Amino acid sequence: MKRRFFILSSAILLCLPTLATAKEVNKLKVNETFDVKIITDGLSSPWEMLWGPDNMLWVTEREGARVVRINPETGEKKVAATIDGVFIDHQHNGLLGMAFAPGMTAKQGQVYLTYTYKGANQAGKQGFWAKIIKMDYDGRTEKLRNPKTIIDGIPAANDHNAGRLVFGPDQKLYMSKGELGHNQGHAQCLLNEAQRTPTANEVKNSDWTAYVGKVLRLNADGSIPSDNPRIDGVQSHIFTYGHRNPQGLVFVGKELFSVEHGPSSDDEVNRLVAGGNYGWPNVAGYLDNNSYQYENWSGAPDCNKLVGATDTNRVKTPPQVPVMKETDWKAPSNFHEPIKTFFTVPKNYNFDDIRCKDMSYLCWATIGPSSVTYYPSNGPIKNWQNSLLVTSLKNGALYTVVLDGNKVQAQGDGGKYFHTQNRYRVARLSPDLKSVYLATDVTGNVLDENGIPTNKMANPGSIIKLTYHP
Repeated sequence: MKRRFFILSSAILLCLPTLATAKEVNKLKVNETFDVKIITDGLSSPWEMLWGPDNMLWVTEREGARVVRINPETGEKKVAATIDGVFIDHQHNGLLGMAFAPGMTAKQGQVYLTYTYKGANQAGKQGFWAKIIKMDYDGRTEKLRNPKTIIDGIPAANDHNAGRLVFGPDQKLYMSKGELGHNQGHAQCLLNEAQRTPTANEVKNSDWTAYVGKVLRLNADGSIPSDNPRIDGVQSHIFTYGHRNPQGLVFVGKELFSVEHGPSSDDEVNRLVAGGNYGWPNVAGYLDNNSYQYENWSGAPDCNKLVGATDTNRVKTPPQVPVMKETDWKAPSNFHEPIKTFFTVPKNYNFDDIRCKDMSYLCWATIGPSSVTYYPSNGPIKNWQNSLLVTSLKNGALYTVVLDGNKVQAQGDGGKYFHTQNRYRVARLSPDLKSVYLATDVTGNVLDENGIPTNKMANPGSIIKLTYHP
């Protein structure tokens, strides 16, 4: 299916200290023109998508537990591997991230994958875990083989597993890990450990239970790099900490950027600095006391007897729950604020939008950022040059965040593109930078093109190609 249409692009002001309003989120204007083609459908919850050295799109199927190679023009699918032992019971777990090792070619190389599983880790402890494996690619058979675990025993759950993988220019492997959704919803009484870092004894015993709400940095064999930061005197795999659910990672030169889901406001775009603390759960977005305060349900006596959770329906907080304003936190010197948020809103922001009814969270001041990629300064799409491209789950759109000349800070206004009744899981660019490929979720909730909640996807489990025409 191929058609040509004008894209709607919103003029959303993302500059801080300006605070976004609901009205600004919905302001649209006609901008670019693109051809649209549905490359393929029927994918079992695509999660990661990479442009391979063989000029194929490599896709992980979160629920299907498969790595599929897809012709970017015809949509022909070839299964490269089916991964054994993957555990799936929620849209946050299953087969997740994938990265090509440096030196990967169309004929051979190594592919790294991460997935969730239940059972014993390498130390024999039973639980719910995530691991990273590497597999050899054989270009003659077009198959992945010889799976080898490089690290396991990373805590997992049915929420906020993150799981993006990327190799940096330093030849190190980076992995994003969420904080498992503790202190909200079904896990509201569990302690949020995004601020906890491991002890020396834990590292010595390969106990990675503190690796939640973190971005990890690993050698290709899974060991700890000798130049990793020391945090509280201990060197581990941890590169940064204090994260909520960082589902996107991208390098721009030597700079590493992430996108992270916020609670009911303040999705974050972060520039990650070695040893940096990014604040969660003490801070959401900026240290500004606007619309967030840390309500520590795990600190309440008889927490399980209390009703509701603020991140689920924003009910009035019971007096037994300890509450801390953002500025009450004694922010350490290594605390870093985001370079952008989607969106920072004032204290009096109305989170009870009647449009969303029992799906109220869809109308909150967040977009559900699920991936990030970089559009270079020399690309033909002028409005995207030197920008981060961020996919949205809640709004079914692609957002741009313009970087400054040094590629370290955000500047100017952002744009919103390709709003459809889909949940965009990941975006990738063609080598000529004229096309963007969007992989969509199979199920979930999203705002339709009129801003009304729906659970019917327009193109479930699909890859959509959009090609720019000046």
